[in-house]
Amino acid sequence: MTIFTWYGHATHGLETDGYKILVDPFFSGNPVASTALEEVAADFILITHGHDDHLGDTISIANRTGALVISNFEICEWLANRVPLTHGQHLGGGFKHPFGYLKLTLALHGSALPDGSYGGNPAGFLLTTNLGKKIYLAGDTGLFGDMQLIGEEGLDLAVIPIGDNYTMGPDDALRAVKLLNSKTVIPIHFGTWDLIDQDPAAWAARVEKETTTKVVVLKPGETYNL
Repeated sequence: MTIFTWYGHATHGLETDGYKILVDPFFSGNPVASTALEEVAADFILITHGHDDHLGDTISIANRTGALVISNFEICEWLANRVPLTHGQHLGGGFKHPFGYLKLTLALHGSALPDGSYGGNPAGFLLTTNLGKKIYLAGDTGLFGDMQLIGEEGLDLAVIPIGDNYTMGPDDALRAVKLLNSKTVIPIHFGTWDLIDQDPAAWAARVEKETTTKVVVLKPGETYNL
């Protein structure tokens, strides 16, 4: 079994095959974070891009837990003297990690690091777990047509933003679901601040009316098993 946890905003976690994977760990200063920074465990940390609300508490958590940080090459180079372990990849490149095969995908966004350094290209993640589940973590992104190619992988779960302004909003996120054709989708990156407030239940109703994809709407701290 693989367990997905949404901690609020774009911070989420996966437990699969005995490994704990933390994605975009933004706890300090996150008004909707469901868990205290000190309580989070991780064997691996995945970073989609360099913005403060995604790189977040990576350095603190990685130094406390010894987790391997996986991101694009530029972010890993920036982190090299700040955390114990990094593994840099790049768009379209995959690697067999202990928890499964992880590929970096395109994302339409920015990626400057907290000190203004160049953060390389933003990314999403396509994970094939050791148990054969296909999970797409879109990261912060706008809609793009190659989501159809990602969907051709045969997705069990897609995790996508719906907040608008900085990422896809509800309309484009619905179009994304149609391209991805995942069995299940979980919306994230909404409700953290008024600027990205959305009605996930209304969006879910639209998705389930117009597609065959099941929508799972979580509150921060809740989990979904697949």
